[in-house]
Parts: sequence; structure tokens; C-alpha cells
Amino acid sequence: MLRLNFLLLLAVMLSALYLVQTQYESRRLFTALHQATNEARNLETEYQRLQVELRAQSAPSRIESMAAAQGMQSASPAITHYVHDVQQEGGAQ
Repeated sequence: MLRLNFLLLLAVMLSALYLVQTQYESRRLFTALHQATNEARNLETEYQRLQVELRAQSAPSRIESMAAAQGMQSASPAITHYVHDVQQEGGAQ
């Protein structure tokens, strides 16, 4: 009878230790999930901010004003230069 009580006590103790370890692991995973969710939310916000900035940077009026400030002009047949491929005209080298 004493031996049976000892085995049952050991089983209960092992079960309790396993339960504590499982709860600890569950809390740790929940915390990691919460941090990952926050990081995903922050990345989504950053992505949306970058998309707005990209649209602002690629606005046609902004590109035209930058080109004019740098002295660029629209392409026309009078200022177009054609580049010929030397290998095709001269044969393979």
C-alpha cells in the first residue's frame, strides 16, 4: 500500500510539473505572437507610408519641375541621337 501511495504521489508531482511547464511555454508563445503581431502592424504602417511617399515622388508635375531645374528638355527629332551597334554592322568579332 505504501508503495502504491508513493507511485501515485510521484505521478501527481510529475503531472503538476508538466502542467507548469506547459503553461509557461503557452505564455511564452502568446507573448511571441503578440510581439509578432505588433511588428506586422508596424511594418504595414511603414509600407503604407512608403507607398504614399512613392506616389508623391513620382507625380508628373514634380518630375517635370525637377527636369526643368536640371536643364533637361523634351525629346524631339532634332535632338535625338541614334546609337548603332558596332558588332551587328561590322560582323562578329
